Amino acid sequence: MRDPYTILGVSKGASAAEIKSAYRKLAKKLHPDANKHDAKAASRFSELNAAYEIVGDDDKRKAFDNGEIDAEGKPRFRGFEGAHPGGGFGQNGGGFESFTFGGDGFQRRGGGAGGGGGFEDLLRGMFGGRASPGGGARGYTNQFEPEDFGSAGGGGGQDIGVTLTITLPEAAKGSSARVSLPTGKEVEVKIPAGIATGQQIRLKGQGYAGPLGRAGDVIITISVAPHPVFKTDGDDLRLDLPITLYEAVLGGKVRVPTLDGAVELAIPPETNSGRTFRLKGKGLKAKGGKAAGDLFATVRVVLPDKPGDELKALAKKLRDDKPYDPRKDLA
Repeated sequence: MRDPYTILGVSKGASAAEIKSAYRKLAKKLHPDANKHDAKAASRFSELNAAYEIVGDDDKRKAFDNGEIDAEGKPRFRGFEGAHPGGGFGQNGGGFESFTFGGDGFQRRGGGAGGGGGFEDLLRGMFGGRASPGGGARGYTNQFEPEDFGSAGGGGGQDIGVTLTITLPEAAKGSSARVSLPTGKEVEVKIPAGIATGQQIRLKGQGYAGPLGRAGDVIITISVAPHPVFKTDGDDLRLDLPITLYEAVLGGKVRVPTLDGAVELAIPPETNSGRTFRLKGKGLKAKGGKAAGDLFATVRVVLPDKPGDELKALAKKLRDDKPYDPRKDLA
């Protein structure tokens, strides 16, 4: 994937607010619903979401800036730190350091002093034998597990793990997507309604083939991209609902966006900013036959861009004739 800062059109020194603003503008511009006749719209939107997932998160942004992860959020392999020039591979005070590979990438482990042992021993430990109860041959800890390579005994293949970023509407309603695998093959994936970030989809037999021909699986980890309007809260959705000053004072009907289309909400007169309204059943589809979540709309009173002299005069009159203190209950 391209550099996430380039995708978002911001500099590396951009503030969190600048990054969020850039993402919102591009999300509205590149959303597939707004580009229904553009075959590449979905991939550009997915790329934008993946970029924001990196630089829109403080921890991931630091890790990327420090070179600890790549543009796809995967850890960068920096080589075997245990190798010392002239001192043998991974040598450490007469013992050796072994390296394992798993879900957390390469891990370095200190080995016991066993005297000697060569590169062949390390390879044998990594790819062949399991560690014995006493710590393994020649003092090694357990190295690569057979299932990491799908080559132990049964000839099973190796699984392939990939991440798929989808939009919130896709997660809510379900959809399908094409996923490119490291093998160069593309597979069609059916995304069930109600899926959430971190959940996985397994495609049987689509992974790497083992020595006896049996293929491993493809394990797709779902990442739901941040939405420019809605925030998820379990099965519920939340949004900030801007209303005018006169709608807050006089009341009125306003249109509220939902994943199923806009609905009307009656705002009672004298509604304060911060009041939350519940739209039942307008959240995310729940699993297991449970009722769908709700949508919670929190009112935010917004002044016009240019209040004008008339509104200012009215505000001064209210201040002088009917002053009040909304902060009287604060400590």
